[in-house]
Amino acid sequence: MLSDPSTPHSAETGIMTAFRSEFLNVLSERGFIHQLTDADALDARAAKAKITAYIGFDATADSLHIGSLVQIMMLHWLQQTGHRPIVLMGGGTTKVGDPSGKDESRQLLSDETIAGNIAGIRKNFSSFVRFGEGSGGDGPTDAILVNNAEWLDELKYIPLLRDIGRHFTINRMLTFDSVKMRLEREQPLTFLEFNYMILQAYDFAELARRHDCVLQMGGSDQWGNIVNGIDLGRRIGDFELFGLTTPLITTASGAKMGKTASGAIWLSPNRVSPYDYWQFWRNTEDGDVGRFLKLFTLLPLDEIARLEALQGAEINEAKKVLAFETTAVLHGKAAATEAAETARRTFEEGEAAEGLPTHAIDASKLETGLPLFAALAETGLAASSGEGRRLIKGGGARVNDEVVTDEQRKLTVADLRDGAIKLSAGKKRHVLLTIS
Repeated sequence: MLSDPSTPHSAETGIMTAFRSEFLNVLSERGFIHQLTDADALDARAAKAKITAYIGFDATADSLHIGSLVQIMMLHWLQQTGHRPIVLMGGGTTKVGDPSGKDESRQLLSDETIAGNIAGIRKNFSSFVRFGEGSGGDGPTDAILVNNAEWLDELKYIPLLRDIGRHFTINRMLTFDSVKMRLEREQPLTFLEFNYMILQAYDFAELARRHDCVLQMGGSDQWGNIVNGIDLGRRIGDFELFGLTTPLITTASGAKMGKTASGAIWLSPNRVSPYDYWQFWRNTEDGDVGRFLKLFTLLPLDEIARLEALQGAEINEAKKVLAFETTAVLHGKAAATEAAETARRTFEEGEAAEGLPTHAIDASKLETGLPLFAALAETGLAASSGEGRRLIKGGGARVNDEVVTDEQRKLTVADLRDGAIKLSAGKKRHVLLTIS
């Protein structure tokens, strides 16, 4: 039966060490590695020859969001250090739904919707990895785009239960966090979803057989599923497989990375514009700048160290670099330059950019904390403080282009962007709040 996922294959956690292989060195130095199975053996293999690794992405929308960006960047560095990435699209597993980290069942999608979502997601990857002709991978390190529906849709139920299911025990499956969370919260877990971990394990074994794939990477919530695949591959094909997970990425204040009051930060420009994407990174908390530069940009580590050392008002320059570099990777340098210039005009020139009026206040108000509802009334964006509260409660108020729904929100000096705070009521009424 499958081994205990808590201690598989000499698992190591929070690794910060020197490796022989450039690939693992880059991931370690930039903070990508949380858990790794049999680190020495994987390091030796990656140092000696090209390896193939994969990450799976289910097609629940026509774009990924920045919650997937850490994994995407790992595929980028895998390719840049001489190895082959596989982007596994879950055309089959999307029909089931991964229960990991979910409180409720996923909405079932049609085959047509899933196919359209896969086409949209592929465009996200074109900014980060190089595909060969037809996504088949012509060169030795060209990325491969694979859809697990190729094999999952062809499986016959009884043979799957007999040949694959017998390697899994219900006892062990009930210990997985994805299952325990649902049961403890008395949320339904369908038999369909319960099978997801078996299918993901089968994916790893199938990719090992088809493409000599030896490494599966993913977020820390995928650790148990990855270990299942390692053990299944060893049992049914005698494959030597490895697993690597990334830490859970949260902001310095403890918020989940990529979640804002206005929703997810998508990678497709038709969902989130390059300017809004730039602004998201520009609004990074001070304590996250260095870490995010390592994870989400291609800047060399010595330059990141220089930017990370900036203090006080100078940290804003590092945030602008972070915003530019992340936007340039995804949308191109031209779009990043345009977004930066738009932001400069908006926040530094006021009316010259969007015809924005300005309203000056005494600096002491920000030092003590100015209630947002009062600021909306004072600047004329709301007729009264009461209307300002209603505007905030209804989701119509924004601070520096971020939706605010907390009626107790106060404006402070930390909200200043190049000497101004952009306040908005709805999408068309804006004021720049400046210090007199």
